[in-house]
Amino acid sequence: MRHEDHHDDGLEPRPSGSSTPRDRALRIGVGGPVGSGKTALVAALCRALSASLRLGVVTNDIYTTEDADFLRRHGVLPIERIVAVETGCCPHTAIRDDIAANLDALEQLERREGPLDVVLVESGGDNLTAIFSTALVDAQVFVLDVAGGDKVPRKGGPGVTRSDLLVINKTDLAPLVGADLEVMAADAGRVRGERPVVLLSLREDPGAAPVVAWLTGLLARP
Repeated sequence: MRHEDHHDDGLEPRPSGSSTPRDRALRIGVGGPVGSGKTALVAALCRALSASLRLGVVTNDIYTTEDADFLRRHGVLPIERIVAVETGCCPHTAIRDDIAANLDALEQLERREGPLDVVLVESGGDNLTAIFSTALVDAQVFVLDVAGGDKVPRKGGPGVTRSDLLVINKTDLAPLVGADLEVMAADAGRVRGERPVVLLSLREDPGAAPVVAWLTGLLARP
């Protein structure tokens, strides 16, 4: 089944961590620039939660299935619960402007493998403007890499300011690249208001504990 194009740009203010209809899985978008660690974070969440929850993943790449192949190769979930979407266009288009391919992938995955508790929808690598349509996901995570520099959070952009959770990733690299984590956290807090920010190193915390806590908190909401 095909869907009409959705033009909800996901930019309208909404409460952080919106709840989901209970007749389907909670859908979590994971976005961020190329190399920020989105796929590694998705893998960590799958490893941490798959014993207690039924998870699925939908990945987005422009012309390949590389991210899905990485997850399948590392056995983070049964391979049939990892679906790849080849967008053939700028990554943000398929998660914000014309979400039909992702909606089809989600519905087919849940119909085939459901009931599922959570589906993680990973965007292809994009810039600070990337954000998911609220018609596609219930909450969204935006991942930054400290190697991009400590000025990135204060640059803002919808991904930084309006995602439900901002993850400042690869904090173990900060001394090597001259990034000031206190500055990054403070700047992120200023542009995000009350929306949560997590500083994370998957090398030091391979279970992504603060992101797991945030996600399980969403599931616990009525």
